[in-house]
Amino acid sequence: MLIIGDVMVDAYIWGVVERISPEAPVPIVHVTKRDFRLGGAANVALNILSLDAIPVLCALAADDENGKRLLNLLDEKKLSKDGIVMSRSRPTTVKTRVFAAHQHVVRIDEESDKVATKEEEQELLKRIEKLIGAIDVIIFEDYDKGVITPDLIAQTLKLAKARGIPTVVDPKKRNFLHYKGVTLFKPNVKELREGLKVDIDPKNRQSVRDAVRLLKEKLGVEGVMLTMSECGVFIDHLGKQEFLEAHTREIADVSGAGDTVVSIAALSMAANCTAEQIGFLSNLAGGLVCQHVGVVPIDRRELVEEALAAG
Repeated sequence: MLIIGDVMVDAYIWGVVERISPEAPVPIVHVTKRDFRLGGAANVALNILSLDAIPVLCALAADDENGKRLLNLLDEKKLSKDGIVMSRSRPTTVKTRVFAAHQHVVRIDEESDKVATKEEEQELLKRIEKLIGAIDVIIFEDYDKGVITPDLIAQTLKLAKARGIPTVVDPKKRNFLHYKGVTLFKPNVKELREGLKVDIDPKNRQSVRDAVRLLKEKLGVEGVMLTMSECGVFIDHLGKQEFLEAHTREIADVSGAGDTVVSIAALSMAANCTAEQIGFLSNLAGGLVCQHVGVVPIDRRELVEEALAAG
């Protein structure tokens, strides 16, 4: 599985709040633990790895302290660095989440969304050309941080189509209309509204069908899987349209759910699953990871048990 996109470090500060600051009406968090995890496209790689497939990341890593931490985390998880290109033009994206008594207090983002330089783009394409011969599915994990460019998308899709490799996209606003002709396009409701500049009511099934039909016409994609939070999932793929209800759960944290959903969708496609199976497994997995605090990959045993229980 080749995963092209924006990698980042997810940093966590855990602590307790016992008083309010005398300097401003904000809580004072007494830090008890710090944690660093792989995030963004690297979290997609962890989801792929947790399901016994082989992920290969293709991304930019900054030449800074957090970039070194990112590379060390890749080593710890035994993830390939063959597709990683070092950049001197940007900082490593770090998202720091502060938790107190399991309550998410604040998130601090350190990042740049500057578009990759032509040199970086060409180096990424070289890595893709080198790696693509052993790839079964390509995932574009786009966080709008500038690593994925229109030319990178076009050249990669050309290579993929020449080899019959399916492509799956988890999009953001900037490149939304550049993913023409991909196999499966996986936006959420917000991304679809922003990308197409249309109104959509996820509780109105005809509204959903109309928006997805417009998306397929504009991009010429083979399939669309629209995630709709508590309204579940709608998939239009392989000549089938299916609405799948969300599973009732105790939601702790929605961070990283989209990473899990696109990972399961891509693996399901590689396994030649039906449209209903792709939607069912992706929907199930996305809900499961939301039961955990912080960004975590799917647990294979938990997914299998719930899938079998659901029939």
